[in-house]
Amino acid sequence: MNNPDDLKHILKFLNKHHVLALCAVAEGEMWSANCFYVTDAQSMTLYFMTEMKTLHGTLMAKSPHIVGTIAPHPKTIALIKGIQYRGEATVLGGEEEAHARHLYCKHFPVAIAMKAPVWALKLSHIKMTDNALGFGKKLLWDREV
Repeated sequence: MNNPDDLKHILKFLNKHHVLALCAVAEGEMWSANCFYVTDAQSMTLYFMTEMKTLHGTLMAKSPHIVGTIAPHPKTIALIKGIQYRGEATVLGGEEEAHARHLYCKHFPVAIAMKAPVWALKLSHIKMTDNALGFGKKLLWDREV
C-alpha cells in the first residue's frame, strides 16, 4: 500500500520540475530522449509532446512500456533528489488529448504553436531518492491495480 506522505512528497517534486528523461525500446532497438512534461496529479500521469517521426516516438508507438528519470543537478551529494520511473506512453486523442494539450500549453505557452501529438505517460512505479530527508532515503509509489 502506498504511503500518502510519500505520494505528497513525490508530487511536490514532479510539479517543481519539468524535464524528464525516457528510454524506449522495441524490436531490439532502444533510444533515450529528454522531454518537457506537465503533471496530472489526479491520474498520476505526465503529459509531454513529441513527434511520431522521432526515434523515441517510433519506438514508443511500437512498444509503449518505457522507463526513465527526472533529476536536477545538485552541487553536493547531500542535496541529491530524483525519480526513477516505469510507465506506459501512449498518444492521446479526443477529449483526453484536448485536456492534456490545455494543461501542457498553460504551463508551456510556446507549445500553442506546436502540432506535435500529446502523449500520456501513465506512471506505474516510482522510486524517489531524497538525500535531504536522510542519506539514501527512498520513497516508493506503485499504481494500485
